[in-house]
Amino acid sequence: RLTYEEAVEEAFGLFHWLLLAVCGWANASDAVEILCVSFLLPTARCDLLLSSSDMGLLTASIFLMMVGGYMWGYLADQRGRRKVLVVSLTVNGLFGGLASVAPWFWLFLLLRFISGIVGGSIPVIFSYFSEFMPRLRRGAMISALATFWMAGNILAALAWLVIPRTWARFSLGTLDFQSWRLFVVLCSVPSTSSAILFKLLMPESPKFLMEQGLLPIKQMFSGSVKARSIVLLIIFYCIYYGLWMWFPELFARVESSGGSPCANVSVPSALNNQSCYPVKTAYMEGFIIAASNLPGNIFTILIMDSTGGKILLCSLIMSSLSVFLIYVVQTKAQSLGLSCVFSGVSVIAWNALDVVGTELYPTQLRSSALGFFTGVGRVAAIMGNVVFGKLVDSSCTVPILLVSALLLTGGLVALLLPQTRQTELT
Repeated sequence: RLTYEEAVEEAFGLFHWLLLAVCGWANASDAVEILCVSFLLPTARCDLLLSSSDMGLLTASIFLMMVGGYMWGYLADQRGRRKVLVVSLTVNGLFGGLASVAPWFWLFLLLRFISGIVGGSIPVIFSYFSEFMPRLRRGAMISALATFWMAGNILAALAWLVIPRTWARFSLGTLDFQSWRLFVVLCSVPSTSSAILFKLLMPESPKFLMEQGLLPIKQMFSGSVKARSIVLLIIFYCIYYGLWMWFPELFARVESSGGSPCANVSVPSALNNQSCYPVKTAYMEGFIIAASNLPGNIFTILIMDSTGGKILLCSLIMSSLSVFLIYVVQTKAQSLGLSCVFSGVSVIAWNALDVVGTELYPTQLRSSALGFFTGVGRVAAIMGNVVFGKLVDSSCTVPILLVSALLLTGGLVALLLPQTRQTELT
């Protein structure tokens, strides 16, 4: 009689590549939902009369996926991965799309909050995907799945094809439906289409069907997994990625006055003096930063199975250095270059964390644990975005140096994790 791992090792073929495509598209939808807000800010700022503090709240709202991440992770461990993915992705896409017709900031913010609270299916996607993968290919395949985040990032960065176009504007009753609203609608399509694909094409996880059971979340912090849970708690809190959300806004400000981002945010500009349609280069820079993920993604796919995720998590130290240097550079070109370095290096750590996280916990706890720790990371993202919004008009020195310090801490703490390279899923 074959064990589960032995049965999975017996075959690897077309189904696994189809699974990668479907789960990858769902992963890309998460990136689109999170990052689309950052690209619409320079334009929506005028239409909704947003202050920098308002923009901080708006960028933080989507990170309420922390609530959905834990809720859906727990339900996935009890009721099944596939069913949870269909429901969460559907609701996430629905409320994300409805936000496009919100005439007031408070309603737009509320709908984004709901989308964030009810969404957050990414931990379930990685648990579901990993449970189909043979042990010797798991690291590379999970790294390939994580690469679809870059695809979603690039897709969101295509905002420059939609938002600057003043022709994409019409009246919808009393609502002035501008191009940024059309962009919000387009960004809800990946989540909705992912739900349809899971419903029509994908089976339930066989690992879940074999090993259903109840394990309370408190077991994450007891017994043999206690130490690794504490380390992961610190890493997820430190691996702040909300800085990406502010890149388009910082570049839009740099575009108007030149120089480094921090040199040009000391004095807030009046809304009336700023263009509601930043020049295309502000969006092109966001696109370039998104594309700079590619080398890091290729690197992790090629070496993840040979080195293991623990070593690659130390790339957080390099991310810390690149963020620190963003503060000290003096030109726009240098700012863009270092932003690309940060993007390319930090994705290595994210991919490693996706692999390590799926291998550290048993099946009955895997989705709950990933949901909990993803939630911790998004608590940090909410706090970071609110603080950034409060400080960006007076001084960006504090938040940028704080991000650098947190990334350094996460990289050093990662050394305490156990090695999980090519281990069997328990």
